[in-house]
Amino acid sequence: MLTMNYRYRIYPNITQEQSLKEWMDVCRVAYNYGLREIKDWCNSRKCMVDRCSIVHEYIMAADSPFPSEVKQLNALPNAKKVFPRLGEVPSQVLQQAIKQLHRAWDGFQKIGHGFPRFKKFGQFKSLLFPQFKQNPVQGVNITLPKLGLIPINLHRAIPSGFVVKQVRIINKADRWYADINIQCDVNVPNPMPHGHPIGVDVGLEKFLSTSDGVLVKSPKFLKVMLFKLKLLQRRLSRKKKRSKNYEKQRIKVARIHHTIDNTRKDFHFKQAHALCDAGDMVFMEDLDYRTLAKGMLGKQMLDAGFGQFRTITKYVCWKRGKFFGEVNARGTSQECPECGATVKKDLSVRVHHCQKCGFIADRDVASGQVIRNRGIELISTAGHVGIQNAYADGLPGTEIPQSRSKSKTRKGATRKSLK
Repeated sequence: MLTMNYRYRIYPNITQEQSLKEWMDVCRVAYNYGLREIKDWCNSRKCMVDRCSIVHEYIMAADSPFPSEVKQLNALPNAKKVFPRLGEVPSQVLQQAIKQLHRAWDGFQKIGHGFPRFKKFGQFKSLLFPQFKQNPVQGVNITLPKLGLIPINLHRAIPSGFVVKQVRIINKADRWYADINIQCDVNVPNPMPHGHPIGVDVGLEKFLSTSDGVLVKSPKFLKVMLFKLKLLQRRLSRKKKRSKNYEKQRIKVARIHHTIDNTRKDFHFKQAHALCDAGDMVFMEDLDYRTLAKGMLGKQMLDAGFGQFRTITKYVCWKRGKFFGEVNARGTSQECPECGATVKKDLSVRVHHCQKCGFIADRDVASGQVIRNRGIELISTAGHVGIQNAYADGLPGTEIPQSRSKSKTRKGATRKSLK
């Protein structure tokens, strides 16, 4: 089963926009109410059996069941009789808010995520319509329950053979989007290693450096817009909260953040396609960018968005039939790509000069070559029998990646054999 998400811009009228905002607030209230039940049940189990807490008391029977997802979903029909406001929202959309809460609870219990938090006013920014009897996209409009036809900018057609499964309506700043989930009953195999390999090293001075010598300057989207963003945020801080002027100024600040996000993502997609144009195998470092973002240069790391770039590159490689791999990142900048010797250098040294073999190159380009060599070694020792047979059959422009021997083969021998 192949599942994809297409995002389109939609243009609801004033009435439809007010209804969507009202629905989001109702779903937020239902989410918070369900979370309050869970927290009360958990807090009632904290004190001793034979005494009450000094701070607060939760009068609950010892055998009262946990407010599970099924229990809270079954309580919605009776809650609609007590709170008629819940009946304004489509029933399945309201149910998805409860399911979203329990997905967060499962992430806390099983994966180790943080405890679910209450959502403040305006923090619930999306609605999920989980199923449709027929295709909701008709021409230049999309049909949603209780809303009717909404104009949509269908900038790319939904591929033939795909069925619309669900639609998520998203509000960003003052713009509305529809994330359309489409599915097709096909089996798409993962791309296999083949062709020309490329190692990609990312950094703050240069956004990326490839093993082929391509250097891309970091655009620094936040830094470019920072002066305007500070000015708008200063004006926002002087407005009275919840006033009309405050809301107008808040929208202006949100637009700037939305523009930065869009331009960054567009840049990432363009660079990912450029990498796929240059080679058939793309290798990147297996780094935890979340940890790096907590350091001294965290603001610059978040501005570059390396984690998003790696995810986008992986998706684009899969879409275009290119192989993507992640290699160990330890010591990539301290290793010579030609002889494998260790060349110690701090961040101020921007040129790699190996005293053992005399190889000289840009520091980041040398790191990209080390990443490429590790990627070739990774797929050579992974035991891909089908790949070896395909190379042995003599496919045009391909050659079997040979594993490197420390005693007989230099580290650069594999790279030269693939040229």
